[in-house]
Amino acid sequence: MAISTDRRYRFIYKPAAFIACLVPLAWAVAGILQLPVPSLGADPVRRVLGIFGHTTLNLLLITLSVSPLRALTGNANLLRLRRLLGVFTFVYALLHFLTYIGPFQGFSWSAIVKDLVKRPYITLGFAALLMLLALAVTSTNGWMRRLKRRWQQLHRLIYVIVVLGVWHYWWQVKKDIREPLVYATLAAALLAWRWWRQRRAATSSSALPRVRETT
Repeated sequence: MAISTDRRYRFIYKPAAFIACLVPLAWAVAGILQLPVPSLGADPVRRVLGIFGHTTLNLLLITLSVSPLRALTGNANLLRLRRLLGVFTFVYALLHFLTYIGPFQGFSWSAIVKDLVKRPYITLGFAALLMLLALAVTSTNGWMRRLKRRWQQLHRLIYVIVVLGVWHYWWQVKKDIREPLVYATLAAALLAWRWWRQRRAATSSSALPRVRETT
């Protein structure tokens, strides 16, 4: 018997996405507990910081990929995953930030302030985190009803967040920019696709024949 679209989402797509999003966190926790998983290396704190940062960027790009994949496959269930992906993106960004101020800097606010002055890319990352917080808080159906059209306008901050996230990563890399370049290229391609779709929709709308009003 064929499985309904809603049941496929509830019992296949959503659980699979949820488990996949937990994998980096499980790896970091298992590594800290020294369980038999790939080692976190000689500097586990820096490694965990990197895991959370990379996962945040990965989830941002995956979230932006949902609409193009929906257009290519015609699978509307993909759109329903965006909220889950967005919340996990915020969770990993928050874990990245907490790892930085806690284990990495030892809650030394003087060291953090010096770092902010010396490394402006940290300010970019913090700005992206605050925007992600706003999107996470307003991701519920209740906020969608309260904000109405403004909800969609607010959640377009995802495009700004992607730019800040890639910039944050690029700026902190000193020599080998190959990996940040990959992220920047993917982000640029996804943003270009979004711009093209909007232009196409606007062109199609303006091309519709207008009905002359009669009295």
